[in-house]
Amino acid sequence: MSESTSDDGTSEEKRRRKAMLIRAGIYIFATHLFAGFVLLLFALGGRK
Repeated sequence: MSESTSDDGTSEEKRRRKAMLIRAGIYIFATHLFAGFVLLLFALGGRK
């Protein structure tokens, strides 16, 4: 019974870690996308 509990805990931990990495990747991608948009606005605004 304790082995089953530890296996469930390990798989739960791996699932949560994977979810956290996916979420971090999405946040990093979105931040870079936003920064690129801001740079584009400055580039277009600086043209005469």
